[in-house]
This record gives sequence, C-alpha cells and structure tokens, in this order.
Amino acid sequence: MTRINAQQLAAYEENGYLVVPNLIDDAQLQIWVERLSEIVEGRTPPANGMLMMKDVMVAKGEVNPSSKMEAIAKIQDFENDPVLDSYTTHPAILECVESIVGKDVQTIHTMLINKPPNVDGRHPLHQDLLYFPFRPADKIVASWTALEPVTRENGCLVVLPKTHRGELLKHGNPDWENLNAGYFGAQNVDASQRVHLAMNPGDTVFFHPILIHGSGRNKTQGFRRAISAHYSAVDVEWAWVTEGTFGDRQYRIVSGDRKGEFWSGKRHNENGLDPRDLLRNEDLKSIAAVKKRPT
Repeated sequence: MTRINAQQLAAYEENGYLVVPNLIDDAQLQIWVERLSEIVEGRTPPANGMLMMKDVMVAKGEVNPSSKMEAIAKIQDFENDPVLDSYTTHPAILECVESIVGKDVQTIHTMLINKPPNVDGRHPLHQDLLYFPFRPADKIVASWTALEPVTRENGCLVVLPKTHRGELLKHGNPDWENLNAGYFGAQNVDASQRVHLAMNPGDTVFFHPILIHGSGRNKTQGFRRAISAHYSAVDVEWAWVTEGTFGDRQYRIVSGDRKGEFWSGKRHNENGLDPRDLLRNEDLKSIAAVKKRPT
C-alpha cells in the first residue's frame, strides 16, 4: 500500500514538497547514525567512491574540532556502503517515491548530512536540478529524512513553496566568509515567503528538484543529522551536452523490471545544456573540490 494518498500527492504537486511524519522507525535511524560514527571514527573504511566532506571552517583551520565527528559536514555518494545504502531501497521510502515519479526508479545522488556545531554550515537557497543531467524535472524527487530532531535552532530546511513551478535559475557562491564547496545559491531569490521545516526523527520530506530550498546555521552544541537520496524515473532523458562538470556517475535502478541494472541511456545531447552556463565563471573553481574522492 502506498504511503502517500491522493490528498498528500495533490499537496506535493501544489507546493513542491510534502512532509510525511514518522515514516522511518527509530531502530532503523539508529543503524544509520551508528554507521556514520563507524566511518567517521575510522572503525569502518569509507566505501569506494564515497566523499567525506570536512566543513570549510575546519579545513581552513578556523575551527579546531573537539572530535572527528565535529569536523565532518557530510558524507556523499554512499551507494557502495551496504548499511547506508539500505536507505535508498527502504520500502517506505520507495513506496513514496514511486507514488510521485512512477514504478521504475533509479537513484541519482545520496548523502548523509552531519551539520556539526561551532561552524557556519549554512546552505544557501538553491535548486537541486542544477546538479542533475536528467529531464523532465517532474520525474525527479528528493527524499530527506531527519535522523534526530531538526529545529530552527540547529539549522532545519527552509523551503519556498510553489517555486517548483518556475525555472532553473542561475547560481553562484554567495558573498559569505565561510561557504562549503559546491554550496551554490540561486540568484535573485525573494525569500520573504520561506517556510521552516521543523521535523522529528523519522519524518521525511519529499521535494521537487526545482523547489528553492536551503538551511540555516546550527546554533546548538549538538548535531543536525539527516539522510537523503535523489531519485528519478528510469525513462528520463539526458539534458547536458556532455557528461558535465560534476563527474561520471552510475545510476542504479532500484525498482521495476530492471531492478539491479544501471541506467544505460545516451549520455550526450548535442542541443543540450552546459551546466557551467548556470554558474558564474569565478565560482567554477569550487567544483573541483566537489569531485575529489579519498584515495
């Protein structure tokens, strides 16, 4: 049985996002939190292709963290870690995703956000479609699950309802003293109608890739942790002129008749978009940091 009913789906289509309360039970959340600890503390090696991203203030030496955990902003690309990857195939998540984009689904991005204390850690208002080569946008959706209480004080998500009806905007680095690599912000955005999404552990928000969203500072002495994945339908088309700036990814099909295979469409569109055109020239240099992987 689907976890999203017709009324909820209508709300998603109207606003560009939907919060589903208590979607994941606490026992499962603790498994993912413990795996984060194992990786960060060195008890389990990072999986192949995984990016362990330090907060920029730690990397620059402006903050001396009191633990290894306080140094890490997020883990990205965890598809090869069997414990964390169980998030992408969790039945409750997939049922909701399939309600939005259809039965044949692939993952296109994964991350676990740690947001430690004592750093800036903000993510400017942005649109996730900037990072993805697939179209149409309506066949892409993000899932974002709170691992611990998410509040305004520790930097909850902020969304601008109904902005998913707009276009993909140009992005760039905001004029902030401390900004993590790849945290681009949409330009010329009116944030006056923003909504703060306070969430309990296990609550999950699903949102459209054109929806403008971001997050604030963690002003507490704890962490603000969430686990997230982006999905698309399998019958999407490649929209970029090349592989693009963000690297060659493998897109694994997680439901439908081709489950377990990888997306095999043509990765070139001679009349397509060059994603670099959506970024200012002076901001392109930060993309290299996003592509780095541990050896």
